[in-house]
Amino acid sequence: MRVVLIGFRGTGKTETGRLLSLLTAVPFLDTDAIIEKRAGMTVHEIFRREGEEGFRRREREVIRSLPAGDAVIGTGGGVILDPANVADLRRGSTMVLLEADESAIEKRIAASTRPPLTSLPLRNEIHELLSMRRPLYAAAADFWIDTTSRSPNEVCLVIRKLLGEGTVPVHARQNLVSFLSGSGIPEDEVHTARVLTDKDLWDPRTRLYAVAGSPATQSRSPALFNRLFFHYGLSCHYLRLQDPELSRILRLANEIDLRGMSVTIPFKHEILSSLTDVEIHAKNIGAVNTVVWSGTSQFGYNTDWIGIREPLSEHRGEKAVILGAGGAAAAAVYALLSLGMEVTILNRTVERAAVLGERFGCSYGPPGAFDRLNPTVVVNATSVGMEPELKSPLQKHQLRSSMTVFDLVYTPPETPLLRIARNTGCNTIPGTEMFVRQAAAQFRHFTGIAAPLELVRSAME
Repeated sequence: MRVVLIGFRGTGKTETGRLLSLLTAVPFLDTDAIIEKRAGMTVHEIFRREGEEGFRRREREVIRSLPAGDAVIGTGGGVILDPANVADLRRGSTMVLLEADESAIEKRIAASTRPPLTSLPLRNEIHELLSMRRPLYAAAADFWIDTTSRSPNEVCLVIRKLLGEGTVPVHARQNLVSFLSGSGIPEDEVHTARVLTDKDLWDPRTRLYAVAGSPATQSRSPALFNRLFFHYGLSCHYLRLQDPELSRILRLANEIDLRGMSVTIPFKHEILSSLTDVEIHAKNIGAVNTVVWSGTSQFGYNTDWIGIREPLSEHRGEKAVILGAGGAAAAAVYALLSLGMEVTILNRTVERAAVLGERFGCSYGPPGAFDRLNPTVVVNATSVGMEPELKSPLQKHQLRSSMTVFDLVYTPPETPLLRIARNTGCNTIPGTEMFVRQAAAQFRHFTGIAAPLELVRSAME
């Protein structure tokens, strides 16, 4: 058994860790205590002499050197700020987040000698830091426990029950298999889920993730994320949930205590109303493609715009045309505007282009307007080029070698548009590049780990 306790100061990590260590007869490793011993100074002195940066450096060194094997590990409240820490702590471990309400935390740490991290009054500091850290805690945790009204002894008993029984009862696992069996996903994936959730084989520490869509069979996410989970030594499995009704998917997600979900067509906008915490980028775009559950909170993010923005980061201020006016186009408009580009939206249904253009303050028009616009950047945000519609939204005579053409379609890897653009001498960016970058951002939301792009690319192969 290897359990890592994370959470804000005052949530009971140290006392719970000591008691859980006694209860399970495994060593207790307190990272702050190890830091103090190695430094020959208290945490307070380290902060005073070296600042937070010096303390975080020492913290990284200690976490990197923690011995393998059974242990209960108590961590500092800011350990999740560094994704490298999270990767080291999560390998082969069960991460348990201890939470408490702000007033309880204030009472518990009011007499502490630890230095403040801001110039704010204590209550305000707690609120500000928690607001910033909650998504990071949610990403790094496998399980979460509210310690507001629980004693450390009670928390230990809850942890032991979680490790022994998990949070997904037998009937929920059976419902999952039934759902998958009738959804039209590949039979080998149904079989894997059936074996994974078998009453005699089920590991209660396993956390489930999924992609939700209608259809969802085209998604490459299950293979990608399962390879990344294996690489980082995480007890997690990624499924494919396909159903025309989002409400049925969410009902099942609640039953199986789904940990995180990738959201694809046609649910990216509809899911918004089901979430408690939606990041500003997703709100502005009007679409969520990533959901993380943590206790009573459901966090919503959009990583599509990141996957579009990063490959085009060297094209700041240029003139761009976006083909399409759907959810992918909204993410593209948001990404390109963040780079200061002059954006025009072209769509067969001009009314839809007008709605999107007016929302973001962009020009718009029909596809026929392309030839007079003379853009340097072209982004295809339509489904034209996706199997089985293997066509190009533009013809060769419309392209020039000075253009950069980015096709967001990634199945097939080289679309007809990209082939025409490459033969014309254009700089081309395949949809797989968007997928890799948005998936890396999504994986960090899911796990707290920053997977290198090279690793994500290799996991796609």
